[in-house]
Amino acid sequence: MADVSGEDSRRRALLDTAMGVFVRHGYRKTSMDEVARAAQISRQGLYLHFSTKEELFRASIRQLLESTLRAASAVLEDATLPLDTRLARALDEGYGRFAGKANPDALDLVEASHALLGTLVEDHEDLFAEALARALRASRGMSAYKPVGLTARQLADTLVVTATGLKHRVATRDEFIKGITVAVRALCLPLLEVS
Repeated sequence: MADVSGEDSRRRALLDTAMGVFVRHGYRKTSMDEVARAAQISRQGLYLHFSTKEELFRASIRQLLESTLRAASAVLEDATLPLDTRLARALDEGYGRFAGKANPDALDLVEASHALLGTLVEDHEDLFAEALARALRASRGMSAYKPVGLTARQLADTLVVTATGLKHRVATRDEFIKGITVAVRALCLPLLEVS
């Protein structure tokens, strides 16, 4: 009987390694040889898992998006934490982990994502924003936004846009955390006052 969990673990590690190479060198400059070297497997071994660089890229991005959503959702569901902490930590999981990691060689990753992934990234951002909106809806203070017609989803979308912009403006994850904490507190003040 095959060791399914071991195989899954190896595949996840391979995709994490591949993502690191893509982030470091960009899509065009990344070769299957480079990924194989970084993963410490033969080129043929890599091709046994993924027949093309495009397939490897799609799988790497899919795994990254799924893992960030799982981590963010776990934080949002932790009722032992105050709402602002849950929101800031979830946004850090989804966006802050990438702060300061933009490599000039990797600027083509966005272009490659649009060309090769269809709506995968947009679908992920929608799921992420909806997870934030659920946490906001569950708070007692959302009625404070009713007079201005602001919904939990609109507030969540605003937090996502803020996090997206912030990750490109700061040099470190610590700076991201500080900035997103200020943004969460400013945008969610009525929610925090009733918590």
